[in-house]
Amino acid sequence: MKQIISLILLLPWLGMAQIEPIPQDSTEVEYYIIEGDSIPKTVIDLDEVIVLHKLKFDTKDDRIRYLILKRKTIKVYPYAKLAAERLLALNERLEKLDSKRKKKRYAKMIQKYIENEFSAELKKLTRTEGQILIKLIHRQTGKTAFKLIKELRSGWRAFWFQNTAKLFDISLKEEFKPIDVKEDFLIEDILERAFQNGRLDRQKPAFEIDFYDLTDKWLNDKTTKNASTD
Repeated sequence: MKQIISLILLLPWLGMAQIEPIPQDSTEVEYYIIEGDSIPKTVIDLDEVIVLHKLKFDTKDDRIRYLILKRKTIKVYPYAKLAAERLLALNERLEKLDSKRKKKRYAKMIQKYIENEFSAELKKLTRTEGQILIKLIHRQTGKTAFKLIKELRSGWRAFWFQNTAKLFDISLKEEFKPIDVKEDFLIEDILERAFQNGRLDRQKPAFEIDFYDLTDKWLNDKTTKNASTD
């Protein structure tokens, strides 16, 4: 039986050794089967590239607001990306721990590490930068900052943070909704341009975002007012 299993495992390698590959450059050949006939189709697999629209602004103030939003978005995105990476590493580690006590202790340790490492930088953020960061954390993790704090620490601590944030007009429950909120669409537009020109490292969002649907809606919606980015 062992010999049979070994032979089955070796069959793909034996087949590769016996059949000479036909050179086709880097082009892959696919076939459409139509009523028993095979029609070749030559294709080259490439990564999807989003074609960006040309930026147009109705007024000088609109352009200034966009540039301000761009500066703030590019500034805080790396923190949201890091939060997603830390959360992934945290969850992988927690799955390996066998007791609630160990999990709680480890989560607290990670949270303190992040606070100590970045608290000085985060304190320098303005109110709008902080709110953009909250939105981007939701984009990258799929969870609001409020929910993350509640899960990692406690409901009471999340409540306390939320009420403290309100003093600065920031909601930890804010979600990233580019299909519903004009400012969020502009943020997504800024990110996509920054990804393509190499200014930011691309990290997939936690949920699907169809950029073409967004541009189709917002660029054709002349009645929508630009969101404030002050």
